[in-house]
Amino acid sequence: MSSSPLSKKRRLSGTETKTGSHCSSSNSVRTDLSHTPANGMAKNGNDAEIDEGLYSRQLYVLGHDAMKRMQNSNVLISGMRGLGVEIAKNVILGGVRSVTVHDQGVAEWRDLSSQFYLREEDLGKNRAEVSQPRLAELNNYVPVTAYTGALNEDYLTKFQVVVLTNSTLDEQQQVGELCHGKGIKLIIADTRGLFGQLFCDFGEEMIVYDTNGEQPLSAMISMITKQGVVTCLDEARHGFESGDYVTFTEIQGMTELNGCQPVEIKVLGKTCLFSSKHQVFVCLGVTLQIYTSCSFFQVHTPSASLCSFQTDGDELLTLAKEVNSAQTGSAKVEQLDEALMKKLSYVAAGDLAPVNAFIGGLAAQEVMKACTGKFMPIMQWLYFDALECLAEEEGVTLTKEECAPRNCRYDGQIAVFGTKLQDMLAKQRYFLVGAGAIGCELLKNFAMIGLASGEGEVIVTDMDTIEKSNLNRQFLFRPSDVTKMKSDTAAAAVKQMNPSIRITGHQNRVGPDTERIYDDDFFESLDGVANALDNVDARMYMDRRCVYYRKPLLESGTLGTKGNVQVVIPFLTESYSSSQDPPEKSIPICTLKNFPNAIEHTLQVSRYTYYKIHHRYPKFMERTLKLPGAQPMEVLEAVYKSLITDCPHSWADCVAWARNHWQCQYSNNIRQLLHNFPPDQLTSSGAPFWSGPKRCPHPLEFSTSNELHMDYIMAAANLFAQTYSLPCSTDRAAVVKILQEVKVPVFTPRSGVKIHVSDQELQNSNSSVDDSRLEELKTRLPSSESFQFKLNPIDFEKDDDTNFHMDFIVAASNLRAENYDIPPTDRHKSKLIAGKIIPAIATTTAAVVGLVCLELIKIVQGHKKLESYKNGFMNLALPFFAFSEPIAAPRHKVGTCFCVSPFVLCCYQSTMSPHNRKIFVSKKKLGKHVKALVFELCCNDLSDEDVEVPYVRYTIR
Repeated sequence: MSSSPLSKKRRLSGTETKTGSHCSSSNSVRTDLSHTPANGMAKNGNDAEIDEGLYSRQLYVLGHDAMKRMQNSNVLISGMRGLGVEIAKNVILGGVRSVTVHDQGVAEWRDLSSQFYLREEDLGKNRAEVSQPRLAELNNYVPVTAYTGALNEDYLTKFQVVVLTNSTLDEQQQVGELCHGKGIKLIIADTRGLFGQLFCDFGEEMIVYDTNGEQPLSAMISMITKQGVVTCLDEARHGFESGDYVTFTEIQGMTELNGCQPVEIKVLGKTCLFSSKHQVFVCLGVTLQIYTSCSFFQVHTPSASLCSFQTDGDELLTLAKEVNSAQTGSAKVEQLDEALMKKLSYVAAGDLAPVNAFIGGLAAQEVMKACTGKFMPIMQWLYFDALECLAEEEGVTLTKEECAPRNCRYDGQIAVFGTKLQDMLAKQRYFLVGAGAIGCELLKNFAMIGLASGEGEVIVTDMDTIEKSNLNRQFLFRPSDVTKMKSDTAAAAVKQMNPSIRITGHQNRVGPDTERIYDDDFFESLDGVANALDNVDARMYMDRRCVYYRKPLLESGTLGTKGNVQVVIPFLTESYSSSQDPPEKSIPICTLKNFPNAIEHTLQVSRYTYYKIHHRYPKFMERTLKLPGAQPMEVLEAVYKSLITDCPHSWADCVAWARNHWQCQYSNNIRQLLHNFPPDQLTSSGAPFWSGPKRCPHPLEFSTSNELHMDYIMAAANLFAQTYSLPCSTDRAAVVKILQEVKVPVFTPRSGVKIHVSDQELQNSNSSVDDSRLEELKTRLPSSESFQFKLNPIDFEKDDDTNFHMDFIVAASNLRAENYDIPPTDRHKSKLIAGKIIPAIATTTAAVVGLVCLELIKIVQGHKKLESYKNGFMNLALPFFAFSEPIAAPRHKVGTCFCVSPFVLCCYQSTMSPHNRKIFVSKKKLGKHVKALVFELCCNDLSDEDVEVPYVRYTIR
């Protein structure tokens, strides 16, 4: 049983509308650009195939259907200052049909503070024309053109989506009325210093095909009553909610339920559901959700005032009062926040890269929603501010002289923070760990805000090389950069954006092995660390290092449309490792091995089989022979097979091995399982053994005319040949001839073979070892001296479609699924699950990094209050945004003498500490001669007597 997120009907506005034929693609507006892209790039469209090598990570977020709809959309983005180019960058990377960038203005000094595709030599030139060739390099499938004329009706009707930035209120109203009348989806985005806003008008009938992008829920059924009560197996909570719509499949007995129309359910408990009808089941049902947008002319007072704002705070406040007084109903505010309005006026002249990155990421995601109907649009306004970035002290304001333009690239930032912060940023020395998607965005923002543009330095390390799949979201890289080192390439790219940035690229993995490089002197010279990592272990390692050296840590991550930001400040906030996510739910081994019931189970087994045969055993083969003492039975059995019974000498031997392995996996093992547990087997309680989550399997019969069978043979034989350094082949016809000569041993199920039903049985059996079998294997294995050849362990690489790795896993998984009547899956989903791919999209990354850099500005200013810092959480699909103060570092009493924060406790309890002992110090000795470099002792709390202190590291001064 499953519940689709599509089926949660929620009427957003208007009257109830039934889904039906009117919800087809005929509602979408389709136009073709009358002009041909000057760059001659390939066009997207109905006849265009999706390049899965390029869009693979994004496809796991949007899906193929949404990507195809997006490839039919022409997008206009007006305004090529910092916000406009950020939106354009994300939309182009996303893969729409075409993008036209529009601007009638010329580049100014203040534009360079956030417009990363403008150079100093571009001052005085049209922003759209200068940006167009640089934007066009982002995606060869998306033609990019520049337009400098007026936005009239004839021109706007060429587009499905129009985005306005840096526009006047009159222009917004004029374009908004035109777009609303023509069915063109409109997005208006704007930033003013530390403020940002976003508006969406997607027309009278916007169809949302998927509200949140989550995978449909499913549950195994144990019983259904005639009254409509459905009981799920109580292994875990089913996860359904009242109001969900569900359907059924694979029901036996009440077969009329299979494939029934989606029906609403009521949750009775963690295992029970209820419907007023007894035909209640839905699996993979789709119900369209209707979203009706109101017209653009919903005027918000601050927005309308800001669009007309030209001078000082008093004038803005006066204008806001005039606009507010003209409103009626809920649009009218009883009392304006005058302090907020004045702060807005003080920073409105600014142009900040981090704010543009955040709002630009959100706006680009709304463009994708408008093009695809994927995810819930913003209804209709979103406002954002980051006023906590200003001085913490009340009443502290900068002078006009401090914020006056200098005719330099940082004028847009100086207008908000003055010159003092700019000087501090230039001296910063930061360590960036990772140059992937988040790393590229961080480097771009570092360059724009002027980090390390003077005496400071940015050190970025990443051991990876650039792959094609990176290009969709790691925007500093180009197709010609594939196979180059990420760190060096990214460093060179941001040097073009801001030649003043001092940046050094390393190719080192952070960890204990590189502590001789990133040693005490290195960390003590840093002002902070920014993580751009893709795994928790590396994050926790860097967290321990930052704790030890008491350095601020900027942590962030994304998962599809979800993102988070965490700021870690020594002695103020908890560390990253202070709280952890719950571990992922593990699947019992016996379920994977003998009783799979989902495609995830078969994929996991196939990945393990690949790893065991082609990586693990070859890797440890020679070492196993040289090691003294007893080895695990499984390893010795594998070594024996690899060196004695299964050792091939030719391509034909590899094909024969693959054929026999197929027979063992998908026929013999299943026949043995059914011999132990026949289809009519009953449990001790009299219930059918093959029921509930246990699917009764059936053996397969091999056929060379079956494409799936041959896929497995070709992949397995080629991988086996690679392991033994033998010639490979892709000639299927030749392989069929070899298979005709292969003698497959006749198999007869044996009695007395133990098949474990539970993991507990398996653990108990592992405790007993057949010593005689171990000794036999040892004596029959060759000695290390006679080991004449070396096996090649094959590292799993999911993104190379020519290496047979995914071919093997897809074929092996779907064959096992066929054994158990589990619906098979395609290569795309198989790669996601077996490759443990993290879905990613450029919009989320840009938005998250914008928030990270706002926290960086606070750190550089030296903010001391906990409430000044913000941890951020977002899901652009919902859309959902939440900000919270970081969790404070509570102080713990150590003995009866002094207190220290858990930030410190984590440090000296960590394996990172070079010492693991305690010393005795006295208040007198400690006061003048010893200064703790890792933590500060509260000396006033110490008595004159000696006390025991956990020793971390100290320096005699």
